[in-house]
Amino acid sequence: MNYLEFEKPLAEIEGKAEELRAMARSNEEMDVSAEAAALDAKAATMLKDLYGKLTRWQKCQVARHPDRPHCRDYVKALFTEFTPLAGDRNFADDHAVIGGIARFEDRPVVVIGHEKGNDTQSRLAHNFGMARPEGYRKAIRLMELADRFNLPVVTLVDTPGAYPGKGAEERGQSEAIARSTEACLRIGVPLVSVIIGEGGSGGAVAFATADRLAMLEHSIYSVISPEGCASILWKDAEKMREAAEALRLTAQDLKELGVADKVILEPVGGAHRDRVATVERVGEAVSAMLGEIQGKDRATLIADRRRKYLEMGSKGLAA
Repeated sequence: MNYLEFEKPLAEIEGKAEELRAMARSNEEMDVSAEAAALDAKAATMLKDLYGKLTRWQKCQVARHPDRPHCRDYVKALFTEFTPLAGDRNFADDHAVIGGIARFEDRPVVVIGHEKGNDTQSRLAHNFGMARPEGYRKAIRLMELADRFNLPVVTLVDTPGAYPGKGAEERGQSEAIARSTEACLRIGVPLVSVIIGEGGSGGAVAFATADRLAMLEHSIYSVISPEGCASILWKDAEKMREAAEALRLTAQDLKELGVADKVILEPVGGAHRDRVATVERVGEAVSAMLGEIQGKDRATLIADRRRKYLEMGSKGLAA
């Protein structure tokens, strides 16, 4: 278990319980079941208390937890007959974005998502989920394919933001993001999106401009990272806690603001503590969201989606 900074007291208790069990395994005559159970109960209570009052910055840490389920985990568990499609037919294949044709509940769909990787080697291979222009152009190609064959699109968002490197800028990073966002608004098939971890900047918007947007309970979605915001506003990245509060980037904030349509509850302690239950809940949410827009014709889908984003924030302005 990888413990976060605010989980250190919990780590001590769970560590002591595991030490007792290790001692009992080495000495069969030793009975520590009662002591270990008491520590487990204390840890469970502390875990519930900790996650019942997370600050926005702590939610950022949970959203970035390395043990959270990633895009490949959801694709493997929720989709069958997944056939990956690679390349943007222009420059290269971007491994930060995975996508292809699959079946969801025995219905053909196109699934697209950011993949961060789960160890050093895979994180480097997937560029930590930071897509280059060819990743967004691959997504555009897949969305256009879905539109051509009348297939719903499911996107899974988990990125700190688009890759800011020199080569990416030279190949038209901002243009690729803008055209991917445009493709989301243009296609005439159902499009649902789930923020499964981080939803960072335009790199997330390019996949999440959907008919329905769901967020996992401890995920985040923001125009900029708290560290980036603090560097710009206060010239000090260490003020990321204040920035996180100001950005209102949690699932609960965005549901209240009307940006997110649904908040998917996570197991106590976060998605990483019960990956199977988390994946199942995401599957149920995707199914429900697709059901809400099933049967709409092409023109209605496009008009409703565009209206949703044009009207976003208008209630606050009117007030």
